[in-house]
Amino acid sequence: MVKDEKLSAAVLAAAKAIDGKFGQDIKVLDISEISTLSDYFIIATAGNPNQLKAVCHEAEKALHQHGIRMLHSEGMSTGGWVLLDFGAVVIHMFGKDERDFYNLERVWGDAVNVDWEQM
Repeated sequence: MVKDEKLSAAVLAAAKAIDGKFGQDIKVLDISEISTLSDYFIIATAGNPNQLKAVCHEAEKALHQHGIRMLHSEGMSTGGWVLLDFGAVVIHMFGKDERDFYNLERVWGDAVNVDWEQM
């Protein structure tokens, strides 16, 4: 997948939207060099199921405003781990216990950690 300034701006907007709804421990991983699944993973934690849904909605809205449409979602009804697939960007929103258990940062340890606050 092709990375460009437009995609970087969309990723930044999504991370800021998650932060704006008080998402916690936001990580942006550039997986483009190690996987064909996507270019970026955004991983974050929400304090409770209602916040998790609100954060997901804001992130989706931010990406939509950048012309990136959601292709698929999983887990919105269960609330522990929500996956939002936008193709070039995949968002993983977790409850705290699920985030600790699955530890995607370790699984994708070869990915480049992007300092989204400095983008």
